[in-house]
Amino acid sequence: MKRFVLPLLIPLLLPSGVSAALPSAQASIPASFSLEHSLISASSSPGNAYAAGISVLLAAPVAGDFSAIGGSVVTAAPVTGDEFLMAGSIHSQSPVSGDFRAVGWNIGIEKPIRGDLVAFGLSVHDLEHSGGSILIVALDISLGKGATGPVTLYGNNISLAGDFSNDVTVVASGRVSLAASTTISGKFFYKAPEEAIIPASVKVGGGIEYENFSYLPNVGASRILSFVSVGLFLLVRILGALILAGLLAGLFPRLAEMVAKRVYAGSSRSILLTLLLGFAVLSATPILLLVLALTFVGIGISILVSIAYVLLVVLSLMYAGILLGSVIAHSYTGREEILWRDGLFGMLILSLIMLIPIVGPIIVFLLTIFSAGALLLIFFNFAFPHREETSELL
Repeated sequence: MKRFVLPLLIPLLLPSGVSAALPSAQASIPASFSLEHSLISASSSPGNAYAAGISVLLAAPVAGDFSAIGGSVVTAAPVTGDEFLMAGSIHSQSPVSGDFRAVGWNIGIEKPIRGDLVAFGLSVHDLEHSGGSILIVALDISLGKGATGPVTLYGNNISLAGDFSNDVTVVASGRVSLAASTTISGKFFYKAPEEAIIPASVKVGGGIEYENFSYLPNVGASRILSFVSVGLFLLVRILGALILAGLLAGLFPRLAEMVAKRVYAGSSRSILLTLLLGFAVLSATPILLLVLALTFVGIGISILVSIAYVLLVVLSLMYAGILLGSVIAHSYTGREEILWRDGLFGMLILSLIMLIPIVGPIIVFLLTIFSAGALLLIFFNFAFPHREETSELL
């Protein structure tokens, strides 16, 4: 039934005066339009009335259709035609001779609706009898005095009371309850995780049909959801790494070129010592942090060193991708200048390499510790520019 209801939502919400041509007698009656911050409609309208405002109060009868949009809408006067309301809070306190359509957060109906009732919101409470059909989609739904036409309800907790002259269809994700002495002349069909609370005094002429519908996924659905979740997590992580690597390569190309030159111009001995330096720092720092945390004085130092260590690990991983992209670009084009797209492409290749069992993590680890060693040497030479023997040593 859902597939038939959803395509009809928009036409159902439109007043009949909008979707159909007006009769010639009514077409000659001018419509009234009102737009204010706080609107009180105290004069009756011989034709259709349209109102908009933060707060809208209808205090005079409307001979035609009434439509209102606002933060809070209260109708305290009867409407001869249809009524269409869209607001955060809606209170219908007067009879409606035509159809009633509403979209809002909290919707309360205190007087009878002679036509059809269509409502979408968080909570919908109808305290009077509806003369036509009812379609409600909300989390919390309660009908106090039944309806003449067929009733279709989609929600979480749904409670029914009064006399229903036609079929009642309920789809609920929570609890369904019927008040004592409720009568349903047609069939009562409902879907819910558990059976409804039906007192013995309830009378259902067409019989009760219950279908158990659990909203918890089964084993197969859980497995599919887990795979989808992991896939989305990996996709988001890869996209984040690509963007960060591209930004670092584009904003700080000189630093990326200095890291890459240790591969182009460095000897095998220099590359090996850079790997050993990065491995030593990345593996020994957690032990140092643990030792510092054991003393009261060293707690503050350990916090600062921890922040620097995390930053070094992130930068090393990012520059590992930038380094890979620059090596590929240099091998095929001979270009030593590093562009932002080199970092983007290199990080993409590094992410794909990471997915290779056993070999992939080893390659990523070697590139990361090399980048860590190269960054440490660059920062050290920047901090102590007169100590050139460090770069010569490596």
